[in-house]
Amino acid sequence: MSKSLKRVEQALAAAGVAHEIREVGQARTAEEAAASAGCAVDQIVKSILFAGETSGHVVLFLTAGGNRVSAEKASAVAGQPLGRADAAQVRAETGFAIGGVSPVGHLNPAPIYWDARLDDFGTVWAAAGTPRHIFSIAPADLRRITGAIRADFTE
Repeated sequence: MSKSLKRVEQALAAAGVAHEIREVGQARTAEEAAASAGCAVDQIVKSILFAGETSGHVVLFLTAGGNRVSAEKASAVAGQPLGRADAAQVRAETGFAIGGVSPVGHLNPAPIYWDARLDDFGTVWAAAGTPRHIFSIAPADLRRITGAIRADFTE
């Protein structure tokens, strides 16, 4: 088991939330993840990271698979200009590679914002630390354990 997957599994277990981790062939996109999970695209939790130009640290936006994050709205929500977070910064701050960034189990805490569309489902699926693993969870549980703040940041 990879270190990243193990960290996600430990974070979910420590939070005491019901979840299922599933290995899939490939889940680099919301569409691939939805096909693997047998769910709607919007039930996939995309982890979209930006680099805070003021803070110098990543800011995480958890959004429904079919939604796009508006850079302008995201900057307003974060209270700072946001730029592109490169792969090295994402790995250094979260401990995950792009394509497998989980909402939980980060090496360093980051501000996290929540797309209300995710609340429309009984279960959502998110990356479990690798591009080949996803986990299911109730949206309310995920929002609670991540401390994500509900905000309007989608196009």
